[in-house]
Amino acid sequence: MALLNNKRILITGVANSKSIACGIAKALHREGAELAFTYHTDKLRSRVYEIAKLYSFNEIILPCDVSSDSSIEKLFVELKKSWSQFDGFVHSIAFAPTEQLRGDYVNSVTRLGFEVSHMISSYSFVGMAKVCRSMLRKNSSLLSLTYLGSNRVVPNYNVMGLAKASLESNVKYMANAMGADSIRVNAISSGPLKTLASSGILNFKKMLSFYAKHSPIRRNVTIEEVGNVAAFLCSNLSSGITGEIIYVDGGFNTISGTEDM
Repeated sequence: MALLNNKRILITGVANSKSIACGIAKALHREGAELAFTYHTDKLRSRVYEIAKLYSFNEIILPCDVSSDSSIEKLFVELKKSWSQFDGFVHSIAFAPTEQLRGDYVNSVTRLGFEVSHMISSYSFVGMAKVCRSMLRKNSSLLSLTYLGSNRVVPNYNVMGLAKASLESNVKYMANAMGADSIRVNAISSGPLKTLASSGILNFKKMLSFYAKHSPIRRNVTIEEVGNVAAFLCSNLSSGITGEIIYVDGGFNTISGTEDM
């Protein structure tokens, strides 16, 4: 029996077939989940539609700009027309202005860059949960995506590292607040993946090479591997797991030194 039969999950953050959110959608669909999707801009709508045709039974595709409370509210008003209740959502949304993701952190960070990166990458997760809370069924699962730069200095990750640290704390506070409603909240900390979002990080190819050389499994992880863990976390098999950051990075987070040292 598929892990996610009769589950309805909303997927955010699909940009193209290489997106982490796409890998998650593929795994959730394989396990029987009924999926709905959001898109940020009209330019992305056609791309998301192509993904939805592959991994959705009913092709529910709705606009949402998470920088706007009214847009988040409208998303769930529209979703409710198809799903009066559902079983959780995947938050695969992060953003920082490109100029914030290079060079000396202290010199590059700005008030606006700091504010925007935290609002989009962290607040939007709880902002969505706040609006749809009454629509979530018992045993729902909320899932976000984070990265090791939240607690270690990663060159050029800069203000996004702070935003991801905020997101991880957000996960824990949300898990505590929503646990009484039988709603679980977790995050996956993935290794670096070549996506549209990561292309804005300076010297990202060097990061991929370093991970592949030094992680215990001696390679980079894939969006399919992240998707498999997401499917588990969205299923009832993970009913005892909440408030956790689950690493899917080939064990890189366990390494304190390398053979080159």
